[in-house]
Amino acid sequence: MANLLKNSQTARLGKSETKGLEAANTKKLTKSATRAKKEKAKYQVKDAENALLVRLKNGDVVIDMFVNDAPVHVARIKELVRSGFYNGLKFHRVIDGFMAQTGCPYGTGTGGSGQKLKAEFNRRPHVRGTVSMARAMDPDSADSQFFICFAEAPWLNGQYTVWGEVVSGMEYVDMIKKGSGANGMVAQPDEIISMSVIADL
Repeated sequence: MANLLKNSQTARLGKSETKGLEAANTKKLTKSATRAKKEKAKYQVKDAENALLVRLKNGDVVIDMFVNDAPVHVARIKELVRSGFYNGLKFHRVIDGFMAQTGCPYGTGTGGSGQKLKAEFNRRPHVRGTVSMARAMDPDSADSQFFICFAEAPWLNGQYTVWGEVVSGMEYVDMIKKGSGANGMVAQPDEIISMSVIADL
């Protein structure tokens, strides 16, 4: 066919123009409206603007965000996601039967994005699949770190800001490498491959 290139021609082709672009630039690359619509539809979320796709080594996890219950936290999470902040971050603290925590840029549980958030405690319970903010003793110290509950944890209710729930892929959350000891710190932890707002796919 006339459109097929010979080996000698393909050898002269340069690298993809998208290779090495920053996330901010790759986001601007065009995609057909039909393809984008199909990608969003396959995740079957209520509101693509307030839903996240988290890619883990074993599979994709979809989180619905509670914009009405924790609007400031949801807005900040989306801002961090869109900046690429969470890509590559470790699940540094994972306690079997309790929760998996991530969101520290140092992978130690000691850091954040540098912007503390005022607590938005709500009536949402901590159950299997709940996504909630980690914090220090100060109720208004949540930043970028969050955790996903493996099981019900009622003692956390009203003490931590619940901002989302896993609606698919919880089986992949279950596969996150667990830590040892009471604190659940993980040696060679699993990481978030990427995190996206589904409306941006």
